[in-house]
Amino acid sequence: MTDQVNVQAAVDKFVGLVGRPLATWAESCVRCGLCAEACHFYQATKDPKYTPAWKLQPILKAHRSKTGFLGLLGIAPKVTEADLTEWEELIFDTCNMCGRCTLVCPMGIDIASITGATRQALASAGIGPADLFAAAENSRDRGSPLGLTPEKLEDRLEWLADDNEIDLPLDKEGAEVLLTVSSIEMMKYPDSIVSMGKLLNHAGVNWTFSSKGYESTNFGYLSGKSDIAKTMTLRIVEAAEALKVKTVIIPECGHAYGVMRWQAANVIGRPLPFEVFHITEYLAKLKREGKFEFKPFDEPCTYHDPCQISRRGGATEDARYLLEGLMTDFREMTPTANSNWCCGGGGGVQAIARSAPIRYKVFKIKTDQVAETGTDTLVSACANCRLTMDEAKAATKWGGKLESIVEIMASHLIEKDDD
Repeated sequence: MTDQVNVQAAVDKFVGLVGRPLATWAESCVRCGLCAEACHFYQATKDPKYTPAWKLQPILKAHRSKTGFLGLLGIAPKVTEADLTEWEELIFDTCNMCGRCTLVCPMGIDIASITGATRQALASAGIGPADLFAAAENSRDRGSPLGLTPEKLEDRLEWLADDNEIDLPLDKEGAEVLLTVSSIEMMKYPDSIVSMGKLLNHAGVNWTFSSKGYESTNFGYLSGKSDIAKTMTLRIVEAAEALKVKTVIIPECGHAYGVMRWQAANVIGRPLPFEVFHITEYLAKLKREGKFEFKPFDEPCTYHDPCQISRRGGATEDARYLLEGLMTDFREMTPTANSNWCCGGGGGVQAIARSAPIRYKVFKIKTDQVAETGTDTLVSACANCRLTMDEAKAATKWGGKLESIVEIMASHLIEKDDD
C-alpha cells in the first residue's frame, strides 16, 4: 500500500465519521486555552502541544478539505503523510480520552469522542503504536490482549477456586448474572477475581463466567480498529444471550465499562437484552439490599476515581457508598470525584511502551494529591489504573500503597458464620 493510499484512507475515514455533532464540535473551538489547565499531560510538561484543543486539528483539517467554499473548489489545504505522522503521538500517546477537558470547555466540546474518531481514521491508514495494535489483534485472535485464551481462563479459574476454596462457576446454565474479567486482573491481580467471586457468593447471587465471552477490555476500541471493537463486544453480548442472563457485570476496568455500558448497543446496531453494571455499581446495589456487613478498615486512605467509571460513566457515588461504614479514616483528594485527575494510562496509553516517560511525569500529579491528604494508601476500582500506577510507582520510587476496592471489601467481609 502506498503512502498516498494510506493518506486517502485516513481522509475518507475522517469524512465518513464526521456527522453533525463532530463537525459542530470541531468548528466550535474558540481557542481559549482553558482545556490546557485541565489536561494532566499539559500540566506535567507545560508543553503547549499537549493542549487538548490541538486534538481537534486532524478531524478539522480533513473536514475542511472536503467541505466549505475552499473544500468544494478543491483548493483547501490537504491532509498529508507528514500530518498523519505528527498526529500519531498526540492522538494515541498523550490522550487518555478522560474527558476532563470537556468539563471546563465553554463550548462543551467532547474531545474524548473526537480522539476516538481520529484514532479510527489513523488506524485505517495503518498509523498507530505497534504494541497497541498488537494488543487489539491479540484480543481478536487469542481472546484477550494478554493471551488469556478460553483454555487458560478455565485453568486459572480452577486454580484460583482450589487455592481459595471458593466456587468460581464457568458456563453455568440458569445463571442470572454474567461476570466478565479483565485479563489484567486474571494475569496480574488474580485476588481481584477471587474477591468478586467471594462477594457475589456471599450475597447469594446466581452468577457465572463464560468461556465464550469473558474479556471485558476492548482494545479494538482503544486502537481505533472498529472491526475488532465490534468482535469483542459481540463475544460478550452473544455469550450473555446464550446463557440467557439478565445482567452483565464489568469488573474493575474503566474503559471496559464505558464501551459496554454506553457504546455497545450502537456498535452492534441493536439494544442490549440485559443490564450492564460496573462491579462497584452492582456491589452498591447488593449493599443497599442488606447483603453485606464489613469489619472496619482502619488504615487512612483516599480514593482515585477512574475517569470512565466516574466522570464519563456516572458511577461516582456508588464507590463512596461502598466505602461508607467500611473506611474509618477516608480522606477525599482535591480535586476529586468527577473532577479527579486521570491516572495517565487510560485509553490504551498504558499499553504503549514509548509513552512511559510522560506517564511517569503525570503520576507525580497523583502522588502529590495523595500526599496532600496525609495518607499513603490509594484505593481504586480499575485494574488499568492500578497497573499504570504500579509501574509508575516502581519507576519513580513512590512509597505509597495501591489497593483494590473489591479486595478490601472481600477481606473485611463479615461472613455469616462470624455473626
